[in-house]
Amino acid sequence: MVNLFGGIYKNKTILLTGNTGFKGSWMAYWLNKMGANVIGFSNTIPTEPNHFKLLSSPYLAFIKGDINDFKQLKNIFTNYKIDIVFHLAAQSLVRYSYRNSLETFQTNVMGTANVIEACKSYPSVKGIVIVTSDKCYENFEDDRPYNETDRMGGYDPYSASKGCAELVTNSYRRSFFPITEFGKKHHFILASGRAGNVIGGGDWSEDRLIPDVVKNAFKKLSTEIRNPKATRPWQHVLEPISGYLVLGQKILNSDVVVSDGWNFGPQNNETRSVLEVLTKSISIWPAIKFDTPAQENILHEAKLLRLDCTKSNLILNWIPVWNTEIAIEKTILWYKNYYETGVLNTEGDLTNYVTNAKKLNYSWTK
Repeated sequence: MVNLFGGIYKNKTILLTGNTGFKGSWMAYWLNKMGANVIGFSNTIPTEPNHFKLLSSPYLAFIKGDINDFKQLKNIFTNYKIDIVFHLAAQSLVRYSYRNSLETFQTNVMGTANVIEACKSYPSVKGIVIVTSDKCYENFEDDRPYNETDRMGGYDPYSASKGCAELVTNSYRRSFFPITEFGKKHHFILASGRAGNVIGGGDWSEDRLIPDVVKNAFKKLSTEIRNPKATRPWQHVLEPISGYLVLGQKILNSDVVVSDGWNFGPQNNETRSVLEVLTKSISIWPAIKFDTPAQENILHEAKLLRLDCTKSNLILNWIPVWNTEIAIEKTILWYKNYYETGVLNTEGDLTNYVTNAKKLNYSWTK
């Protein structure tokens, strides 16, 4: 593991915001395996059970705090010589954003600005990878996959907040860290990663398809499904994380080409409907049950969204390792194993993912 991404992460000090969340916990685990010194920063342990707590990964430090507390953020950079920041902290739920709109905008927009602003005075920081969402795009729900030049937007508060976070990131990039001035007036690279419908073991968030059905399967309950025909580009959590780590590798190597936004999604715009995902899941763990009762007063959620990842494929040489079928299989087996035996498949899944990537001779494995 230490030699992945050119061995760049060994002994690097990394600030990882949102480390107690689903993606954050997987990313911290992988970074630790590569010899990085991870400083986790999060305001809460969001669920019970919780992947972060179950893993018990070693951290250089775990700091409980709020990204809206600018003074506390600044203190981290004063107390530690940070090499790079991965910003994953966010309010990440669509339906929650309808109930808590102000909190969603405060966290996802001003929180992002706070993290970027806090880095500006510290020359040890080579850059930041801002993690947003595929929902940052103005979604017309047509069949065309969205690329990085498409307009930012968002119908619901969560989606709009992610579009805003991208606008904030681009404003800082153009105003304070322009590519033309890199190496002259600044040495800072600001990249953003956009991915969506990430699945994998260890996610117990509310109002998410697979967490809901596996929790209910354990309780021998059926799950009500709101939008069985909704279509998404499902991918395993390790896929976008490998993309974020590629961006981080290039930032640490002062490769200014990554100072931009990047899509990370399934190969060939692969999508599955909710119903197809559930059918595959049941074939792996028959305890999963669901029904689709008539819904009233449904809050708006996009029914179709696809990403064009050509830019990441061609410029970053980033290509997914697992297709959607494998992603679903790995995810459901993780939960089945956890609920039936209490054992985590996290290390096994990561090892298998890296082994598969090496067989494909992917550049980040060297």
